[in-house]
Amino acid sequence: MKPPTPGFAFEVVATDGAARVGRLGTPRGVVETPAFMPVGTQGTVKGLLPSEVEATGARCCLANTYHLWLRPGAELVASLGGLHRFMRWPHVILTDSGGYQVFSLASLRRIDDDGVWFRSHLDGSPRRLSPEESMRVQALLGSDIAMVLDVCPPADADRDELDRAVARTSTWARRCLAAPAPDGQARFGIVQGGMDLALRRRHLDEVCAMSFDGVALGGFSVGEPPAQRWELVGELGPRLDPERPRYLMGVGTPADLLHAVAAGIDLFDCVLPTRNGRNGQAFTWRGRVNLRQARHRADGGPLDARCDCLVCHTFSRAYLRHLFVAGEMLGPRLVSLHNLHFYAALLREARRAIAEGSYGAFVRRTLCDFEEGDEIGGSASASVPSAGE
Repeated sequence: MKPPTPGFAFEVVATDGAARVGRLGTPRGVVETPAFMPVGTQGTVKGLLPSEVEATGARCCLANTYHLWLRPGAELVASLGGLHRFMRWPHVILTDSGGYQVFSLASLRRIDDDGVWFRSHLDGSPRRLSPEESMRVQALLGSDIAMVLDVCPPADADRDELDRAVARTSTWARRCLAAPAPDGQARFGIVQGGMDLALRRRHLDEVCAMSFDGVALGGFSVGEPPAQRWELVGELGPRLDPERPRYLMGVGTPADLLHAVAAGIDLFDCVLPTRNGRNGQAFTWRGRVNLRQARHRADGGPLDARCDCLVCHTFSRAYLRHLFVAGEMLGPRLVSLHNLHFYAALLREARRAIAEGSYGAFVRRTLCDFEEGDEIGGSASASVPSAGE
């Protein structure tokens, strides 16, 4: 194991079972974990100002290598001072490698041992993304944490496809580590293996033996049932290196986060709070709220009486519903903002419960409240794939 990238350090400050509270120190400040990272795929968290995202408590957000590589181009971003200056985000930025697009753009790509050929979803032009190119682009973007290029198989992949994905992910991880790194950029490895626990364990041990600053679990929220996801994450989380930050990629719902924190996961990202917010669905301490439902037409109460965000302190459910019915752009902005506040508050309360040794009781009570007040139908724990926004 190499020492951490200069300026980066991770320490665990409290535990309750496998759940843990940590501090991820970076050159741009400390990220208190467990933490949720808002998704800013194209250098923006959709519809929100950087200052608004910052006000939710977020201190790390995610941007996407593939999308910024195509538009506006990493060289342009670098010439304008890097991604932090370009998008005016003063805190930590983690860049995904483009590996998820290997899954989500399957009809537009061809994988071989050396990398991936993409046909651009913008203009159809051929583009070659190799491990070295992914790291070069992330270096130009100037992110604080760069993810390795990996192969993310679908949930129903057969064993041959899983074996190929794991083998390529391991080979590409070594090539990413060997690629030149800019000063101060940490690198995280990714564990794959689909829904096969034995394969996941083997690949986890292989990736954890490499000199990464953190390790992520990839290949979840790709169509598998939530209960299966929780079971696998529950097995894998505690096996990850306890001295490095643990990241569960592209997951999820509030219930997903609570289950994963119980397994020792530290970092999360997902488009769910902003994507659902743009469609009139709010996350609250009493479950999901569908603001398009007629029951809210004359409701003068706040979206969530327990929430201290600007939206809940200022606007009624009736007004928010009016904005969606009228097609006003303020509605998606406000509910997206509330949802990010809620996710941050959920993990802040999780950190408090872990420190107090009451995390199990907190999870049971919170999940019960989610289910009891949920307006959407089906399970309040349902998840969706996260391809970026």
